[in-house]
Amino acid sequence: MALFALQLKFTDPDRRMEVRPAHRDYLAELHAAGKLHEAGPFADQSGALLIYDVADEAELGEILARDPYTTAGVYEIVTLLEWERGFPPA
Repeated sequence: MALFALQLKFTDPDRRMEVRPAHRDYLAELHAAGKLHEAGPFADQSGALLIYDVADEAELGEILARDPYTTAGVYEIVTLLEWERGFPPA
């Protein structure tokens, strides 16, 4: 398994709020399945940071493709990088 850090920039705030309940339900499913480590918006609501625990970037692409935020087109990817947990030790 690999950890990936995804930083998003929100592009359509009104549409985002319409889709947010479905997005959060989807994130809850991913978390329950062990695929989402952590997620949340920045305090200024300009974007979000999500940490995924997946087999590889291809699996992450499949997960993102099914996310209601993706299908609604409410964000742009700012950064997508494989991430190494440094602290606390695993």
